[in-house]
Amino acid sequence: MSTLDPNRPIRAALLGAGYIADWHAGAIKATPGVELVAVCDRSQAAAEALAHSYGITPYTDLDAMLAANVADAIHIVTPPQTHRFLAETCLRGGAHVLVEKPVALSGSETREIADIATQTGRTFAAGHNFIGTPGYQRLKTRLEAGEIGRVAAAEINWHFPLAPLRSGPFGLWLLHEPKNLLLELGPHLFAFAVDLFGSVDVHHVALSKPVAIPGDTTRPQGFRILASAGDVSITINLSLVETMDDRSVTLHGSTATARYDYAHDVLVVDAENAADIVANPFLRQMGLAAQHLREGVVNGTRQLVSLNRKSPYGLSFAGLSGAFYTSIRSGRPLDARFDGTSAIKVMTAIDEAIALLPAGEKKPKPASRKKPKPTVLIIGGTGFIGRALTRAWVDKGRDVRVLSRGQNGPFDDIADHVELFGASLSDPEQLSTAFDGIEIAYHLGKSMDATWDAALKNDVEVTENIARAANAAGVQRFIYTGTIASYDMSDPDVTITEDTDFGEMEARNIYARSKAECEARLLEMHRRHALPLVIARPGIVVGHGGPLQHWGIGRWHGAGAVRIWGNGKHIIPFVLNDDVAEALVLMAEVDAALGETFNLVGEPMLSARDYFDAIAARLGARIKVKPSHLAVLYSTATVKYWLKKNVFRRGGLSNPSLADWRSRAHFSPFDNSQPKRVLGWRPESRRDVFLDKAIDEANLLGF
Repeated sequence: MSTLDPNRPIRAALLGAGYIADWHAGAIKATPGVELVAVCDRSQAAAEALAHSYGITPYTDLDAMLAANVADAIHIVTPPQTHRFLAETCLRGGAHVLVEKPVALSGSETREIADIATQTGRTFAAGHNFIGTPGYQRLKTRLEAGEIGRVAAAEINWHFPLAPLRSGPFGLWLLHEPKNLLLELGPHLFAFAVDLFGSVDVHHVALSKPVAIPGDTTRPQGFRILASAGDVSITINLSLVETMDDRSVTLHGSTATARYDYAHDVLVVDAENAADIVANPFLRQMGLAAQHLREGVVNGTRQLVSLNRKSPYGLSFAGLSGAFYTSIRSGRPLDARFDGTSAIKVMTAIDEAIALLPAGEKKPKPASRKKPKPTVLIIGGTGFIGRALTRAWVDKGRDVRVLSRGQNGPFDDIADHVELFGASLSDPEQLSTAFDGIEIAYHLGKSMDATWDAALKNDVEVTENIARAANAAGVQRFIYTGTIASYDMSDPDVTITEDTDFGEMEARNIYARSKAECEARLLEMHRRHALPLVIARPGIVVGHGGPLQHWGIGRWHGAGAVRIWGNGKHIIPFVLNDDVAEALVLMAEVDAALGETFNLVGEPMLSARDYFDAIAARLGARIKVKPSHLAVLYSTATVKYWLKKNVFRRGGLSNPSLADWRSRAHFSPFDNSQPKRVLGWRPESRRDVFLDKAIDEANLLGF
């Protein structure tokens, strides 16, 4: 790769097109003198979707991107187990690298990356973004100025829910082993300790709040780590249950106590004052109040003026990106917060913590396992509904093939009857192999795309590919899950049945529109090519393994507050997960189901407010519930859409209608008589039993 031309922008590329790539892209775009030019991902659909959004070039092969010499620097935002190899490949290919945390899986691997960066004369930055926030810089400035005094102890907290521990998907890398949770989240916490105090020695690790995950195993939801750096005692608390967000650093000094909330970029210093005994407590609290007011005004104004592009999380990436590219452009050493030396110290401390993890219970593996002979195929089988459906079929004596991106799934306890099968849903040959021996096929998958073009490619075209493969294989039944969200549910005087038309879909949200388009094309295949189709449209699904923060009910602001869609006083279409699984099985068994559609909603019994009142009564957790004014939300979204399209030049966006926003409140009641009449389905009708399963047995809080 050629030497940088000082007269042109630094060219940046993304390696990986997942969720976090968008944050890196935004930070790159906001960094002066840097141009985002390309993205590379093994998934062509993912690469093209991100490329379309930012007007950049997509690649699916790293070697091809390196050979094209299109980028001076590459942000590596792929799964953690790939970081070392990809970082070394990019460095040897001549690129500077910024590697998402964890930069590698150990201190020794991190040292290897740093050594190669030195050998190649390239910059290696660790993606410890939270130490890039403005508030953290102010904390360091006040510490270095002596305003906090000598620090005796520090407490570094991450109290933030990790929903996949309770509701999946359970095939994620970070859930494969308990240590992966530390590798994934620990760098944020240890990066603060290392940057503030230097090398960290870990003395003790305690685990708490284990949660059972499918496959007859558990994972800890709490880590308490006792460590030190020189004379400073350090306590690191990592809690992943449903609690109020507290991601903070607290320094206990001889002069003051400083608390930095790095999730919200709020710094407050509690110091003594020299007033007399009467005025002292008043002035102390007024001083704290003034600091909170200042932080609130500054952050609120900054986010408003920037249209939330300068949120605390966004600013953390901007600080990281700015330091990285300043070093590249100037040729000066990288800011020590993000350099290889710091990264090695962080990962070495995590190595020590992992070494102290209590030995988990070793469950003996069966001496031998029979190879499953699947006759049921479930695409989306590791998801919330898919897990229940897989187990329902195994209980009925059938072996199941689950299409999965990896070979780790939540079925270790029934591995004799479940085959995990990796296949690209866009590859006809792989799909054909996936359907070998299959009699009944389910497509439960969904694609949450940001643009309609991406939805057509990633959802609609993929669904057609799956249906063609199913028909070619001669399956007896092909069952597709659409969504009740495709209906216009904005009118409380309209009762929805399976005969209700979806209406005009162009002004609907992309998910609802995409699902409706999939249904239309599958029904056409049923008419023209005899696809043995049945369509299910589940309601708001609750039950064991489901999330507390269900966005079908409202817009969540952490575990303790939700703004429900509408006023929350009308009955909404809840349904138990086990009841949905039962109906999906019946759709395969009942001859009369062929060619039909079924709205799988439970018996009408609860409003959104009833549901949250029941959570308070049964779990002792009163969630703050506020109504939402849907017309205001629609107007706000319309303004944001116009600005993104015309000011920020983002392509492929959609602007759902007011009726679409009102539909989110589920104003229209449902008639669920068709699945009961045709399938013999009997969803739970006893309110107490329903609440037992939806709340008490669902482990909503994780503890």
